[in-house]
Amino acid sequence: MKNIISHKNRFRHSLLVSVGLLGLLSSCRDNILDTVPITSISTDAAYSTPAKILAQVNGLYAQLGSQAYFGGRHIIFNEQRGDEFSQNDGNNSTGANVWNQSITSSGDFVNAVWGAAYTTINSANILIDNLSTSTVLSDEVRKNYIAEAKFLRAFAYFSLVQTYAKPYQQNSAATALPLRLKPETSGGNNDFAFSTVAEVYTQILKDLNEAEADLPVTYASSLLVASRAHKATAIALKTRVNLVKGDYAAVVTEAKKIVSDTAPFQYVSGTLTHKLEANIATVFGGSYVGNEILLTIPYINATEAPGLQASLASNYLTPVIYLNPSGIVAEPTFASATSADARKTLITTNATGQKLLKKFPKNTAPFSDYVPIIRYAEVLLNYAEAAAETGNLATATELLKAVRNRSDASYVFTTGISTKADLVATILNERRIELLGEGLRTPDLLRRVQKLPSKIGNAGVAPEVLPTAANYVWAIPSNELAYNKLAPK
Repeated sequence: MKNIISHKNRFRHSLLVSVGLLGLLSSCRDNILDTVPITSISTDAAYSTPAKILAQVNGLYAQLGSQAYFGGRHIIFNEQRGDEFSQNDGNNSTGANVWNQSITSSGDFVNAVWGAAYTTINSANILIDNLSTSTVLSDEVRKNYIAEAKFLRAFAYFSLVQTYAKPYQQNSAATALPLRLKPETSGGNNDFAFSTVAEVYTQILKDLNEAEADLPVTYASSLLVASRAHKATAIALKTRVNLVKGDYAAVVTEAKKIVSDTAPFQYVSGTLTHKLEANIATVFGGSYVGNEILLTIPYINATEAPGLQASLASNYLTPVIYLNPSGIVAEPTFASATSADARKTLITTNATGQKLLKKFPKNTAPFSDYVPIIRYAEVLLNYAEAAAETGNLATATELLKAVRNRSDASYVFTTGISTKADLVATILNERRIELLGEGLRTPDLLRRVQKLPSKIGNAGVAPEVLPTAANYVWAIPSNELAYNKLAPK
């Protein structure tokens, strides 16, 4: 009988979460927590009933939503490295060295994000391995859970390759990171060769294609639809992945699966509908789980919510970081007194005159704002960009208008849409407006191999970083270099 043992932060590959500990992670999706209160239990016990297996699935989502990962810090880091925010606090514990581009391979955050991602990956591997021969569940449910694990493994690898490897469109043959696809249930198996950027993307898309095949179309409640992967979620993530690759034809192919050919652009399958919310404010503090959400991280119980330094609300509204006066907040959509765009209501100004993002308004404990990970608005913009890049300017323009006119019904694009180059630039600008603060700005700059612009804040000056610079992406963490003899030195 195998035992799965929980380790402490010894090094990255031993950042394993035991099956027992996974069960102890609170589930915000179903109130089923039938676990043994120890940190080392047998696989047989952990996978002995449907309820216990569901606890492992829910625990896997909890890892993705941890405050060190997509529950907070990783999203903030992707905004700090970009150009939309200035930094108030010069303390590195708040990510000042992330903002000013000086963080190194030994930095706590560099190691923490890597560890959080590989912990999620290994837990997904454990789940896939143990369910491959399980007879406890029906075949349909067993395949559903394996598909969810593959989706989350793909998501974690996607975050890793975007953070620590050369952008695909810069050098797809560059060394990237280890592709660990088998479960590690004990320490010591640290030496693992690194795969290339292209190989990692191939695996990501393989996982997502297989996930799409076995994921359900929908779930029994709107909360489950929003917080667990379903077919449309996998397809939506494929539009993002292929956009990063610059495979615009593939983006269009995937997007067509979940976006109607004409307005109102939406996806309808049985009782499930995905479309833009009528009001952007509804996404941030309204229903949280409405039609626009393809994946969110919900915080229903106070104990699940991220802490003060990690939460999006505390970082944006304390504020640790504030909107860069030279960033997108200076664009007329936000800055013009005559703009009727509803997204202006997501910006506030504090007593010192700093403009702050209030998409996540719960700035006192518990910091329980749900964190949207994939929105239908992004899918439409992914599709629009790919349509423009493939020469379908008419469709691209209509998709662009759908996003803009949701927030400003009277707005008419009079410039920026007549040529392919202009239209792509306008769509990219719309991404900055629509997705502000949601962790996509740095990935958007990197995927197009654009420089990370310089910026000024109360914490000093952050220099620009060119694509040729060593710190254009984060360095491989020192823990990995120390324990993996096959890591590139």
